[in-house]
Amino acid sequence: MALQNINPTTTNSWKKLIAHFDTIKTSHLKDFFKNDRHRAKNFTIGFDDFTLDFSKNRISQETIDLLVELANEVDLQDAIQKTFSGDQINKTEKRAVLHTALRTTSPVPITVDGINIKPEIENTLQQIEHITDAVVSGKWKGYTGKEITDIVNIGIGGSDLGPQMVVEALQFYKNRLTTHFVSNIDGDHVSEVLKKIDPETTLFVIVSKTFTTQETLTNANTIKEWFLKSASKNDISKHFVAVSTNLEAITEFGIDKKNVFTMWNWVGGRFSLWSAVGLSISLSVGYKNFKALLEGASEMDTHFKETVFNQNIPVILALISIWYNNFFGCETEAILPYSQYLHKLTPYLQQAIMESNGKNVDRNGEEVNYQTGTIVWGSTGTNMQHAFMQLVHQGTKLIPSDFIGFEESLYGLTDHHKKLMANYYAQMEALAFGKTKEEVHLDLKFNDRKEDIATLLPFKVFQGNRPSNAITIKKLSPNSLGKLIAMYEHKLFVQGIIWNIYSFDQFGVELGKELAHKHLSKKN
Repeated sequence: MALQNINPTTTNSWKKLIAHFDTIKTSHLKDFFKNDRHRAKNFTIGFDDFTLDFSKNRISQETIDLLVELANEVDLQDAIQKTFSGDQINKTEKRAVLHTALRTTSPVPITVDGINIKPEIENTLQQIEHITDAVVSGKWKGYTGKEITDIVNIGIGGSDLGPQMVVEALQFYKNRLTTHFVSNIDGDHVSEVLKKIDPETTLFVIVSKTFTTQETLTNANTIKEWFLKSASKNDISKHFVAVSTNLEAITEFGIDKKNVFTMWNWVGGRFSLWSAVGLSISLSVGYKNFKALLEGASEMDTHFKETVFNQNIPVILALISIWYNNFFGCETEAILPYSQYLHKLTPYLQQAIMESNGKNVDRNGEEVNYQTGTIVWGSTGTNMQHAFMQLVHQGTKLIPSDFIGFEESLYGLTDHHKKLMANYYAQMEALAFGKTKEEVHLDLKFNDRKEDIATLLPFKVFQGNRPSNAITIKKLSPNSLGKLIAMYEHKLFVQGIIWNIYSFDQFGVELGKELAHKHLSKKN
């Protein structure tokens, strides 16, 4: 069954939120904490090894209650049930949205068009496990009898951003293989990768659902030509595998049928890293760790499905984001992981969130009269503290921020980690509470800088009242990374439901492709 089509601005809860906003918009976080000494505890949710502290937001309990009321009024629970049940909620493309099925540990059948898809998923996982074990163990040999040492993932968009982000994030867990990614159609990109690899010891993973994606096929053919300078066509089957549905084109390319991994219409590209699109992940960190990634995501799925909204981490994050986007008029939100391993997380989430919710037409086919998708940006701490954080602290823009931190480091350099986490907590404290004129005055006075008070005081004042969420995780692992990614997937889903838009199509992406083909046709 289709999703309900409810314009959120017509609901009673939205009207209440407008009135509530007028009463709270100038309130300061200092006062929220002063008036409620248990605020941090009251606005914190724990789930397994995750903790979400959302106390440093410009909200009261009434705000949360009204936002939850909004979620109920647009029947978010019905949408969640329909999604996990395999209903065609991607109506414009007549597809179910079932990337969650790729990682479920439940034995309950999941049907699409009356067919249980679980056996096919399990078969693909076994196929991933088999090839991973063969390559990592050295049983898989190249055309000269040498073991594979390098993996090259050839894809773009969801076929690149997701796998690359996870491979980078899990470098601590990597095996002996070195993984490279080719995505951009820029010939310099592929050329730089080719300089680093040996055709005798490299396995290429071509990821393209249709096997017609311009960027991917151009790069794949360039790599094939390079490979054939030292090998024969018969050797292609030992060095190329494909994730695709176009068996005819794959066979013509020279790839052995047994090295082809299927893709499904009910999995969107930007949510596909859990499928065979994640083969390069499995090859990089081993199948056991890839499975742990899936299991972590499944655990977050269960939390999302079964937890009441006011204690539901993805729901709360989505509602708070809507609060700032639609009532405060914030256009952007920053994602700030305090782990260098997560330096590719923000680019990945930019696609996941902005391609999903960058829509100006609602599910009724009518142009919306309210703001939808947020602009996502960010970088890793503490690097960004020496870059754009000045604007977040003292700029004229209100920028809600997600801080992501880990209680434990992976290599055990405790001095480094103590300093890292001290900065993590300090940034949020500074954003929330700022520094008053009186405090600046005292600082300058007690540091023997009385003569500077008149000139420096206004420049050293921090207004504070800048919102943030603290997402604190015990340790970065395949399991916790799976939870983190799934958390943001569910957040954007909730936003799309409340905004009454279709989050799982991307027609805006196609126009540029069409025009590029026209330009090429004219030149040819």
